[in-house]
Amino acid sequence: MDEAKLRMIPAPLLFPYERLRYAEAGSIVYPPGGRFGPRIQQDIQLVMLYSGEMTITVEGRPLHVKPGQVVLLKPGQEESFVFSRTEDTWHRWIAVNFEALPEATEQALHALPSCLPLSEEMNLLTDLMIMLLRRGSHEDPEVRSLGLAAVQLYPRESQQAQLLTEKHPSVYAALVWIREHYAEDVSLPELSDRAGVSPEHLVRLFKQHEQTTPIQYLWQFRVKRAIELLTNTGLTVTEIAQRCGFKTSHHLARLVKSATGRTATEIRRLSWSGFRSS
Repeated sequence: MDEAKLRMIPAPLLFPYERLRYAEAGSIVYPPGGRFGPRIQQDIQLVMLYSGEMTITVEGRPLHVKPGQVVLLKPGQEESFVFSRTEDTWHRWIAVNFEALPEATEQALHALPSCLPLSEEMNLLTDLMIMLLRRGSHEDPEVRSLGLAAVQLYPRESQQAQLLTEKHPSVYAALVWIREHYAEDVSLPELSDRAGVSPEHLVRLFKQHEQTTPIQYLWQFRVKRAIELLTNTGLTVTEIAQRCGFKTSHHLARLVKSATGRTATEIRRLSWSGFRSS
C-alpha cells in the first residue's frame, strides 16, 4: 500500500482509563420473534452475533446484523432490536461506561463504522470478561481493563478492515461471501463467480494472499464457528453441524478433532466445567 492510502487510515482511538467508570459483559439468547427496546444507550456497547439474525434500529436507521459480526453502539442513541422470527438468536455483549470523554475522542468514536467482522481477539476478551464477572464485580480493575481493551480493539480492527480492502478485490469479495454464507452449500465455482474470476485464478490468489485455498479457508472458518457454538451454547452437535455448513454431525466431529486434538464432547465438557468452577 502506498503512503497516501496509509495516511487515509485514522490513528488508533484511545479512551482514557481514568474516566472509565465500569465495564460489563453478558450472553443472552432470544427466542424466535423476540424484541427489545426502544432504549437510550448509556454506554459504549459492542454486540456480537453468533446465531439467528438481528436488526437494530438506531436513531430511525435499521442495521441488519449477520452471525459473525460485531456492532458498535454509541451513548445517547435511541435503539430498538428485532430478532429472528424463525430461530433462536444468540448474542453476547460488552458495555463500557465513561465519564464525559474528550471532544476529539467523541468525534472519532462517532466516525467509526457501525459493524465489523467478529475477530477471535474480541471473542477472547468477551470470554474472559464473562468468566471474571461470574466471581466479581463490573467495577473490578481486571474487568474494567478488559472492557477498555475491547473498546480500543474495535477502532484498531476498523483499521485492519480498511487494510483488508487493499487485498486483491477478488480475494476480498470471496472472504466476505464466505463469512456471510458459510452455513450454506458453497462450491468453488459459485465462490469464484461471486469473486469475478475463474476457479483456477481464485485458488492462485488465495494461495498468494491467504496461504491456503478458498475451500480450505471455508472449512477452517466453519470449524471456528462450530467450536464457538460448542463452547458457548447448549445446541446439540447435530444442530451446530446444520448451522455451520457441515454435511453431518460426524463430519463436524471429525474436522473439530483434526483441528483441536479434542472431540466435540471434550470441548464442551471442558468449557462447562470451567464455567461451573468459576
